[in-house]
Amino acid sequence: MTLVKKNPIIVIAGRPNVGKSTLFNRLAGRRYAIVSDQPGVTRDRKSIEVQLNKRAVTLIDTAGWEASDPKTIHGRMRISSERAIDLADIILFCVDARIGITPVDEHFAQWLRKQGHKILLVVNKAEGNVGNVAALEMYKFGLGEPVSVSAEHGEGILDLIDRIDAMLPPQQFQEDQHGDLEIGDEYRPLKLAIVGRPNAGKSTLVNQLLGEQRVITGPEAGLTRDSITVILHDEQGEIELVDTAGLKRKARIDENLEKMSVLASIKALKMAEVIVLVIDAESGVHEQDLQIARLVEREGRCCVLALNKWDILKDKAIIRQKIADRIEISLSQMHGISVVAFSALTGRGVNKLIPVVRRAYEVWNKRIATWELNRWFETAILRHAPPMVDGRRLKLRYITQAKARPPTFILFGTRTSKLPLDYQRYLINGLRETFDMFGTPIRLQFRDSKNPYVNEKVMKLK
Repeated sequence: MTLVKKNPIIVIAGRPNVGKSTLFNRLAGRRYAIVSDQPGVTRDRKSIEVQLNKRAVTLIDTAGWEASDPKTIHGRMRISSERAIDLADIILFCVDARIGITPVDEHFAQWLRKQGHKILLVVNKAEGNVGNVAALEMYKFGLGEPVSVSAEHGEGILDLIDRIDAMLPPQQFQEDQHGDLEIGDEYRPLKLAIVGRPNAGKSTLVNQLLGEQRVITGPEAGLTRDSITVILHDEQGEIELVDTAGLKRKARIDENLEKMSVLASIKALKMAEVIVLVIDAESGVHEQDLQIARLVEREGRCCVLALNKWDILKDKAIIRQKIADRIEISLSQMHGISVVAFSALTGRGVNKLIPVVRRAYEVWNKRIATWELNRWFETAILRHAPPMVDGRRLKLRYITQAKARPPTFILFGTRTSKLPLDYQRYLINGLRETFDMFGTPIRLQFRDSKNPYVNEKVMKLK
């Protein structure tokens, strides 16, 4: 085993609406977390690796800290924030310069001191002279010299980074599971996104896969507002798992915050390699589920259908057949898509999901030798000859694979662009069945062979 560097963990904490997510984005160097004037936008902790003064650190944004009953949404948010604080090497305790010290700030500061972590007091929204006055007041916390910043405008951020750098612990190391092996594609994390309609059980599934209460869950629909990235390990390596906000139909998206949540989910979908589409099996397949699946296909990602709440159904065989028929009819372009049924709440059947995801990923990465393709291609043409178009038969010469992720093939011949859709489907289905590429998008592109006699004919006409 070799040793690799272990990043220090910096946690941004504070009561709601003091600008924690804005500060998180500023330190991250890009708009990574959703921000809004509405309090309580951040509900789950969000982390990212960043470089501060050439030192790699893990930065964590947390939900606003409020002393609430653990059974309430705000109580569950507080518990999530406290779990992040347990991991911290440095805590950036963020307060609002415009409002000043509140009883919640005082209570939180007192609680933080008892945790035994290094604390750096950050006075946010401290534009101009407001910051100087507010900084003097903040000495009352007894947390040392505060740092005045404006996360929105970037003021004081460099001073903040220098203060963080001075507080960072010495470089730590941990064992590298890959040893001295060269890090290739097989050791890079598989990027997996969990998507679906609101309240389908996506966050519950993520927690079940991780074996801990990582993201907040509950009976309320739309609890997840931003995409949350976590790391999952299985026997084959690391999986970068993204929990997303529920995707609604456009007609039902009203508030600006909901629009940002949906955009974050779509962005996560586009960045992923494998998509797990979670469907509430009790309510069946909705049109919105199919729209999400079509978006996955258009983006060229492989998809696994996850039927949640399977344990509460009675006529499982009948319902499974209905769902399979609906999917087969509506998603013919992803014929043979893998389906896993489970209960995210109890965990029953969840262990089947990741192996299916791994198999889908292998199909998505599949490459076929040119000689194998053309041996199949010759047989396919003999079995079903290309059709006549404008009184002339199309000539298809050979086929080759251009790339994987998703499998993409180029068909060479004359007037290939005129090939009817039904014949294209015939070829794609043949590829699926012959080379076992079920459940993944297949792209078929066309290249017309050049006619060597075209220039000669033009010269004769002249």
